[in-house]
Amino acid sequence: MNCYLGIDIGSISTKGVLIDDNDKIISSLYIWTEGNPINSVKKLISELRKSIPSGYVVRGIGTTGSARKLIGLMVDANVVKNEITAHAVGTMSVNPDVRTILEIGGQDSKIILIRDGVIVDYAMNTLCAAGTGSFLSSQAKRLDIPIEEFGDMALKSKSPAKIAARCTVFAESDLIHKAQVGYSKEDIVAGLCKSIVLNYLNNVGKGKKIMEPVVFQGGVSKNKGVLKYFRDVLGCDVTVDKNSHLMGALGIAILSRKHSDGREYNLDIKDVEFKTVGSECGGCSNNCEILRIFKDKKLVDTWGSMCGKF
Repeated sequence: MNCYLGIDIGSISTKGVLIDDNDKIISSLYIWTEGNPINSVKKLISELRKSIPSGYVVRGIGTTGSARKLIGLMVDANVVKNEITAHAVGTMSVNPDVRTILEIGGQDSKIILIRDGVIVDYAMNTLCAAGTGSFLSSQAKRLDIPIEEFGDMALKSKSPAKIAARCTVFAESDLIHKAQVGYSKEDIVAGLCKSIVLNYLNNVGKGKKIMEPVVFQGGVSKNKGVLKYFRDVLGCDVTVDKNSHLMGALGIAILSRKHSDGREYNLDIKDVEFKTVGSECGGCSNNCEILRIFKDKKLVDTWGSMCGKF
């Protein structure tokens, strides 16, 4: 029996999904990246290896996410694709009729418009991480509320506080002010959830024609408060799949299956020495930042050269 591994390496979390020839999920894992994608992927693969059923052979590995190229070299992936493609493929495998994908992750957010099974438009947030998972986590910590309870607390509010979430600095100062003048935690939390939705629609979703069926995914999709306000503001149903946080990994696993060349992959990479060495060329006024990538002390790739010297 064949299986295929999809890895989605984000700035905050690393996700892994194993599927069979019918795109059915065999096992999955969600762990924190902790600023070290190489170690987090080693840990992810080590754990997923234990869950491969007897008689199954890995015939493909795909990588997506912000560290997809680096990890693709490390695991010798047969497919390396961007998050837009991976999320769309994964979502359509579960919801074939989807027309709008709303995604909010740890440090970025995106919207993907699909018509007749084809991506027709998309947008991502800018450099600011306001309204993302890391933003929510930092505010939960400030309010001394477990992030797991954030959504349930938001649902208890009858009058959400107005929070300016277009900028993390403004949001934090607004949050502090609201707490100091006596707003309840429930109203502040609900206000944060609502402001995240408004910020997303006014920035990432600006000018986009959001049509049903609408699917919400990414780690923030597990927040019941944010989901509620997406439904309220859009005035339509918004679906969250049980594996909504794994759609990127699922999509890249499916693409890995489709492009498999039949070779067998060995997932025993815990002892593989994989490191990067950075330097500055200085050969001309460009001063290119050169990144050399070594696998078991062998140079496998070099990035950053504008002139092709490296």
